[in-house]
Amino acid sequence: MVDKKMEENIVQFCGVTGASTKDAKKFLDRHKRLEVAIDAYYNDSMAVSATARAQASVTTPSTSKLNSLFDKYKDSSGDILADGTINFCQDLGVHPEDVVLLAVAFELKSPRIGQWTKQGWTDGWKSLRCDSISAMKEALPRLRTKLASEPEYFQKVYIHTFNFARSDGQRSLGVDTAQAFWALLLPHGMKGGALAHKNLDDDDVVLEPQDGFKSEYVEWWFDFLNEKGGKGVSKDTWNMVCPRLLIVSAADMFYIVP
Repeated sequence: MVDKKMEENIVQFCGVTGASTKDAKKFLDRHKRLEVAIDAYYNDSMAVSATARAQASVTTPSTSKLNSLFDKYKDSSGDILADGTINFCQDLGVHPEDVVLLAVAFELKSPRIGQWTKQGWTDGWKSLRCDSISAMKEALPRLRTKLASEPEYFQKVYIHTFNFARSDGQRSLGVDTAQAFWALLLPHGMKGGALAHKNLDDDDVVLEPQDGFKSEYVEWWFDFLNEKGGKGVSKDTWNMVCPRLLIVSAADMFYIVP
C-alpha cells in the first residue's frame, strides 16, 4: 500500500519528469528522497529515452471530442456558465472552490468565475493533452502540484486570478472576495514551496533563504484589511501582494481603494 507522502512524491516526480507512475515509484523506492530520485532519473539515459518515446506516441487531443464535451456543458449564450461549471466539476469529481480550478482557469483562459469560452477550452485542454474527462481528471493532480511547487507558475495563476475573480465592469475586487482567493492561493503555495523566499536586492531587507512566505503574514495582512476597511482591492494592490515578496509592513506597502 502506497502512503500519502509517497503518493504526493509520485505525482510531483511525474509532473517534473513526465515519467510513468511505475518509473516514479521505482526511483523513489530506490532513492527515498524526491530530489535525489529526480536527479537519478535524469542521469539514467535509458529511463529518459523511454519517457520521451512514450510522450512522442501520445495521440494529439481530438478537437471534435473537446467540442462535444464543451457542447455538453454550454448554455444558450454559447459559453459554459454557472450551471455548466457545476456539472463539469461534478464530472471531474472536484469541488467548485478547489484551488486547482484556478490553475485550470489560467490554462483555459477563463475570463470570469463560472465562465469558459470555447476557444479557451479547446486551446487549453489541447495544451494539457486532454480530450476526455478521464484525461482531465489525471491532469488535475499535476496542475495542483505545479501550482504548489513552482514559483513562476504560481505567479502566473495568481496574476490571472485577479481578472478572473473580478466582476464584469469592475476595476477592483471586493475585499471579501480578495481575501477568499488569497485564502485559497497563499496556503497552497506555502505548503508546496512555491512561496519559498528568494533574496531581494534590497539593503534594507535581510532575509535568510529558508525564510519564506508564512501563515502569520497572511493573518497580519487580513487584520490590516479588516481594520482599515475600504471598498475594494485594486490590481496594483493585488499584484503587490505577489507572494514571492515578503510583507514587511502592510501599512507601508499596500493601498486599499478608498
